[in-house]
Amino acid sequence: MELHERVREFTKQTVAAMGVPLDVAVVDAGDNIRVELSGEGGEVLLKRRAEALDALQQIVNTAFRRELKDDRSFVVDCMDYRKGKDAELRQMARFTMEKAKTAGPQELGPLNPYARRLVHITVAEDPQMSSESIGDAFLKTVIISVRR
Repeated sequence: MELHERVREFTKQTVAAMGVPLDVAVVDAGDNIRVELSGEGGEVLLKRRAEALDALQQIVNTAFRRELKDDRSFVVDCMDYRKGKDAELRQMARFTMEKAKTAGPQELGPLNPYARRLVHITVAEDPQMSSESIGDAFLKTVIISVRR
């Protein structure tokens, strides 16, 4: 069985065991592989700032990431929640970049690894700006500053 199909079936069985039978689609999105969940009852995964969705994403990555031939990972989304949050985070990173240009280095966070990666990618779009993660825990702060 092909990897995408195994991920789809695993995720479908996992959410069904949680009492939330959802439709599952696996889509290759270039820089990651999206596992998109839809259907009635999906909002239960989005309660408490989507903790259950984050946990499910961690489980899927733990189960299947080693089977990927590159450094991509799986992004589990439900009802486009993560797409919206990603857009918000990119906008916040752009706002923080503009502020750093006039007021000096700015902090953003604490952020999980997925969110930090989005911020670093957004900052990298502007050759004048740089970013670095600081901290030694799971959640780290990103410092955005003008490149020297």
